[in-house]
Amino acid sequence: MNLFSSVKHVITDILTALQNTDALPKDLDLSRITVEPPRDPSHGDMATNAAMVLSKPAGLAPRALAELLVEHLAATAMVESAEIAGPGFINLRLKPSVWLGSVRDILLAGTAYGNSTMGAKEQVNVEFVSANPTGPMHVGHGRGAVFGDVLARLLFKAGFDVTREYYVNDAGAQVDHLARSLYQRYRVAAGVLTEDGFREMIERREIEYGGDYLVPAAQALFEKDGPRWLDAPESEWLPEIRAFGIAAMMELIRDDLQALGVTFDVFTSEKKLVEDGRVGQLLDDLEKRGLIYTGVLEPPKGKKPDDWEPRPQTLFKTTLYGDDIDRALKKSDGSWTYFASDIAYHADKIDRGFLNLINVLGADHGGYVKRLNAAVKAVSDNRATLDVKLIQLVSLTDDGKPLRMSKRAGTFITLREVIDEVGRDVVRFIMLTRKNDATLDFDFARVQEKTRDNPVFYVQYAHARACSVLRHAAELFPDADLSAEGLARQADVALLDAPEELALVRLLASWPRLVESAAVAHEPHRIAFYLGDLAAAFHGLWNRGNDNAELRFLVPDNVSVSLARLALVSAVATVVASGLEVFGVHPREELR
Repeated sequence: MNLFSSVKHVITDILTALQNTDALPKDLDLSRITVEPPRDPSHGDMATNAAMVLSKPAGLAPRALAELLVEHLAATAMVESAEIAGPGFINLRLKPSVWLGSVRDILLAGTAYGNSTMGAKEQVNVEFVSANPTGPMHVGHGRGAVFGDVLARLLFKAGFDVTREYYVNDAGAQVDHLARSLYQRYRVAAGVLTEDGFREMIERREIEYGGDYLVPAAQALFEKDGPRWLDAPESEWLPEIRAFGIAAMMELIRDDLQALGVTFDVFTSEKKLVEDGRVGQLLDDLEKRGLIYTGVLEPPKGKKPDDWEPRPQTLFKTTLYGDDIDRALKKSDGSWTYFASDIAYHADKIDRGFLNLINVLGADHGGYVKRLNAAVKAVSDNRATLDVKLIQLVSLTDDGKPLRMSKRAGTFITLREVIDEVGRDVVRFIMLTRKNDATLDFDFARVQEKTRDNPVFYVQYAHARACSVLRHAAELFPDADLSAEGLARQADVALLDAPEELALVRLLASWPRLVESAAVAHEPHRIAFYLGDLAAAFHGLWNRGNDNAELRFLVPDNVSVSLARLALVSAVATVVASGLEVFGVHPREELR
């Protein structure tokens, strides 16, 4: 149960009743009402703007409407006190029994606590990773993969119908570079090119990709086709080896994703969109709508006149939809630009029924956002929305010493190496300890420390500590039913009257609201912050028992108090597990 939503319903019910008695106009728009935590916790549990946003259409001064609301709110079963602040904001304090009731809600719901119907099964397409199929994934890809996967999980928990999608960029120049690199590796496998000769080609920049990850693919190609391509012209071997290479690299990428615990519902091929004529068809439609024309663009900012060759181009009127300049759709050789294919791809998603689109892209795509949004608005007639989440770089270090990467030389640190070193759960959690648009520092030494400075350990320790308390309780009270259902039925949660206990309960009860707000904002990092706060509050409650035995979770001569505190401990473990479930991380019952 989202208590903030429940209080909002109470407020709207009061307003509706006042409308029915003609105390307020019947045409008031109640959708702008919010119920949120106050900026200053000393002001109460919740604050609402109801009087502020409704005063003008209601024809009342804000404080006058606030006084009317406060009178009715104070009489409800949930509210202990309601006070007017400033020009007309209302601060509320709920009765302790309301907060404490959430403990039973948590125990009975299990990790489903926080599940919401807010999304109303609206279809959402989350496209993420979409790494060029030119090699295994690096750590930057891994951050985008974790972000996209956890965002999808979060949206699902909030009640949306989510599709995870990977766009395979298999139609551009990069896959031709891959094919040429693989061909030379194939020649090495055939014995007609030495390893030194291959390295010299890399140094001369004759080939783009020199990583050892191409060796197994080249050997498999030679085993399959033998010397068939050695004397063939490029026009014959390029399409065949390109297709073979793409398939081999996508297999590598899928293996990396599986190791990270990331799955996709849909893989869409750029090459197939082009071959099926989708790009040409779409642009014909846009041209009929007067959105495509032949024109000459101004030189890019920072270009000197002698660097710029103005020429007529096929342009898309993206400026009509908020872009800075119109965008080219064809290259000088007559082939489609990447943007042209991207327009068709997003149109394809919209044709499949997705009007809520999220793209997770690397930080180097920052200049691409406006044109993508313009494309989505144009092809959907402003029906679809697109939110582009840019993922900043990951800085890899080991005990503070930077680890360098070079994809061209084939010495970059792969995502799989990081997973093998520290484990899937650590990688997934750490990738969300910063907002997506902030650079992330990933230190191999720190993420394996068993200290509170390591957020993964600190949160997992809270869950393991709670499980340890419950195990010890089973030994101390062998006849008690300490299952979640048993504690929900037997524990007298009214005995949780210490300020620290009530503060922890309030934090637990805020989990459903956190799920909804993080889902709406598309910000899964909020869960990491929340879990850190929850772990700190729980560890703090544990530590108070070190100074006073009567404050410990287990009081041998007071079963009633022990059961109440065990209900709280079990609720903490449940909510931590619920948050880790969204992260795709397994909660630990023991830490060794």
